[in-house]
Amino acid sequence: MKIDVQKLTSKLEQLYSTYNRKQYVDPDPLLFLYNYPDVRDREIAGIIASSLAYGRVAMIMQAVSSVLDKMGPDLRGFVMHADPKNLAAMFQNFKYRFATGDHLSALIMGIQAVIADYGSLGACFTMNHADGTDLSEGLARIRARVLHAGGAGHLLADPGKTSACKRSHLFLRWMVRKDQVDPGGWSNVPAAALTCPVDAHMFKIGHMLGFTKRRSADGVCAAQITEGFRRVSPDDPVKYDFCLTRFGIRDGLDMSELKQFLKGDDYHV
Repeated sequence: MKIDVQKLTSKLEQLYSTYNRKQYVDPDPLLFLYNYPDVRDREIAGIIASSLAYGRVAMIMQAVSSVLDKMGPDLRGFVMHADPKNLAAMFQNFKYRFATGDHLSALIMGIQAVIADYGSLGACFTMNHADGTDLSEGLARIRARVLHAGGAGHLLADPGKTSACKRSHLFLRWMVRKDQVDPGGWSNVPAAALTCPVDAHMFKIGHMLGFTKRRSADGVCAAQITEGFRRVSPDDPVKYDFCLTRFGIRDGLDMSELKQFLKGDDYHV
């Protein structure tokens, strides 16, 4: 589908300048990452928050808060001194959707194993990546080491399968991009290599913009939507993810308003 890139860019930049601000973050699990100025703590907060980022956003916020509050401000210190017995007792009553305290404990022990082997999640992710462009390999490496340490179950998506891996790509957006909203921290990974985290909202937006005709939000759909945004912003295809997905998430910002704003003769919605 032909799109007037210049006119679409103008529209998206208006949205970015208006809504890509911290005042529009809440409710979003990204909010928790702001509590950790040290990237070694932030990446742990990010992987935990993103792993629980499915379902209703209010419930996501409650679940992530209950976990991080128990872990305290020194996340890296907590993880490196954790043991299965104490974690089992601490999270025995944790339950969120399909995730149990056992899953969460296994995830934390898996993070401990990654840090022990590589020094940090970021170092594990970028190992053997001279240009940092093959992000699926880094995601697979983290997942494999975490799962080897225990039964984290569904908490980390398998990038080798056909799903969009929305939560994994959300985590990468938080850790790689740095602007008024995304805190960044992994500066050696190029934003140009990121994939859009395709949830129900971005799936609808991708169809509005004519970037995809897929019937399901799978990996092919995520690649098509990302490629559409790459035509607008080659160096940062995920740039507009946050501002666009405020519609339908925040009170007072309805998806129908976004559709009306994007409508025009120069591209199809």
